[in-house]
Amino acid sequence: MAAEQLEHFTIECADLKKTRDFYCEIVGLKEGFRPQMAFPGYWLYCGGAPVVHLMKRDAQDRPPHGDDRLDHIAFNCVDPDAVLKRMRERRIAFEANLVWEVGMLQVFVHDPDGIQIEMNFRGAIEKKNAMPEMLPDGAPIPRPAG
Repeated sequence: MAAEQLEHFTIECADLKKTRDFYCEIVGLKEGFRPQMAFPGYWLYCGGAPVVHLMKRDAQDRPPHGDDRLDHIAFNCVDPDAVLKRMRERRIAFEANLVWEVGMLQVFVHDPDGIQIEMNFRGAIEKKNAMPEMLPDGAPIPRPAG
């Protein structure tokens, strides 16, 4: 089995600051490191792990999936080569992202009900100061068209 634990959940917020303040001041999470992304947001930590991700995107920038209540569910995973092989064998479409700053491969796929699943493979790529162009198994990175 590839999944080892639930990693985080993401909330698309109407008011980032208000939501951040609630989770920090009421729930007791701590704001922490968040890699650079194309949209504003915060990562909130519990016990050293970034378990709640907050984001704000304009309507035209939202991905065309889900029902606006849940953006995605993320799992910390192992054995990316086996997982990628299974998805290719089953012709399951996916997108990949290499977070070179932290040495992590991210694979995004939708479940049969349309909920986006994020599979994070920490240590699957070497930490670098430049973005790689290939997956760890040598295949090109599937990216959104556009």
